[in-house]
Amino acid sequence: MNAPARTHRIDTAIDIAAPAQRVWRILCDFPSYGRWNPYVRAIEGRPEVGASLAVSLEPPGGRAMRFRPVIVALDENRELRWKGKLLIPGLFDGEHWFRLRENTNGGTRFDHGEQFSGLLVPRFRPALEDRTRRGFVAMNESLKREAENAR
Repeated sequence: MNAPARTHRIDTAIDIAAPAQRVWRILCDFPSYGRWNPYVRAIEGRPEVGASLAVSLEPPGGRAMRFRPVIVALDENRELRWKGKLLIPGLFDGEHWFRLRENTNGGTRFDHGEQFSGLLVPRFRPALEDRTRRGFVAMNESLKREAENAR
């Protein structure tokens, strides 16, 4: 099986009518995820490079899962990125990102995605394109509501 068949990328984005600092504050307030986030239901750990997190997901129409990624990038008000794996590296790995860019109107462009790689990607591709993508979009829309209604 060639390398492109063992990779899959999901990109989503939304414009939020709130400053990047407010969006960032909500994103890094891990204890509040259960209140507003329909996809990432909980994150335990600290938002700092090298920290191991315990992340609980509930994909729409799928079963809940828990995994332990490590934060690989943290650039305040700009980017939070982590890497995770299923059991052993190379089986099913993911690099997940949240990126914020300030708009000229004072709002924020929120880019949310993940690059998946590994031997099991072809098997999971349909679920990634369905449930996982829908989960990202649901989170984006909820983050938008949360940031636009917060002060």
